[in-house]
Amino acid sequence: MREYCVTGGTGFIATYLVKTLLEKGHVVRTTVRCPENAETVRFLWELKGAKERLKIFEADLMVQGSFDRAIQGVDGVFPHRISSTRAIRRQSSGKVTLELALHVAQCGIWGVTKALAQAAFVFGSVRTELRRRTPPDSLHSDSSAEANLIDPCIKGTLNVLGSCTKASSVKRVVLTSSCSSIRYRDDVQHVSPLNESHWSDLEYCKRYNLWYAYAKTIAEKEAWKIAEESEIDLVVVNPSFVVGPLLAPQPTSTLQLILSVVKGLRGEYPNTTVGFVHIDDVVAAHILAMEESKASGRLICSSTVAHWSEIIEMLRAKYPSYPFEDRCGEQKGDNNPHSMNSDKIIQLGLSPLKPLDQMFDDCIKSFQGKGFL
Repeated sequence: MREYCVTGGTGFIATYLVKTLLEKGHVVRTTVRCPENAETVRFLWELKGAKERLKIFEADLMVQGSFDRAIQGVDGVFPHRISSTRAIRRQSSGKVTLELALHVAQCGIWGVTKALAQAAFVFGSVRTELRRRTPPDSLHSDSSAEANLIDPCIKGTLNVLGSCTKASSVKRVVLTSSCSSIRYRDDVQHVSPLNESHWSDLEYCKRYNLWYAYAKTIAEKEAWKIAEESEIDLVVVNPSFVVGPLLAPQPTSTLQLILSVVKGLRGEYPNTTVGFVHIDDVVAAHILAMEESKASGRLICSSTVAHWSEIIEMLRAKYPSYPFEDRCGEQKGDNNPHSMNSDKIIQLGLSPLKPLDQMFDDCIKSFQGKGFL
């Protein structure tokens, strides 16, 4: 029986990781910002095996060293997206607005002064770029953009990495990154299918105000630099848009987007072509990345790529009573046709990825079961 730490235990992927690890008989530590909030963590305590083998710690992305206690003494760490923030996109009015809540915390390894200096420089560079390119009237304030997007993504990464390197017991760290650090580039249609060697182009992200992908790409690159200098075993899972049934009492940001599109609450659906993947496949990929000694580097986990219009067409045919969005948004730069290559993780032993209809059916049925639809 091993002991693992899953940071951000109330997140979509993290919740399922905690559940699966408990079912496998492991001792699990997880972190939340307010463990004393009974309503937030009650569903975690109700998981099978939780009363015997779950430990919940308080930790804050923005507080250096706050993850030390949770990570000290564990065999492996699943640093997951810990907090919700808002991605920035350009609407038809031309203003940059805070739109969709997105998870942005990651982790890797830190422990050397040089690595910290490098990451701090990058953190400042991203903040400066955001200030330079964002009109002052388009956000609540520059400081709110930094607090919601840049700070958690870069500074939060450093803080969790620091705790990982202090714990000599940690044998492997499996970081949850994203396909957002892979697919944003001018030549995406020419180089598809995209694989683990591809990276999002920062200039492309800046051109279309894709600040989430911009920060995400830099954060993962810095994590790899820090991991190399720290000589700790790091594996990164890059999932695409994660879909599946709701486990927590309330939908997380990813599921909120799906729910709002189904209920017609947004006024438009995203002008986005993206890979989708079932939560079960994502969790299985993380477990495989931790347990399989041959796992290394980045691991794309993405099933079918589709435009949101195709998703709505598929769902409307099966659930015609719901008032789906029928107008496409005007965001540019996020709708390029492409494909993702998940062969690497499948060759390691991951089962064939579930199809679109299954992942969305499971999601819709869970909404229905919990009274959201």
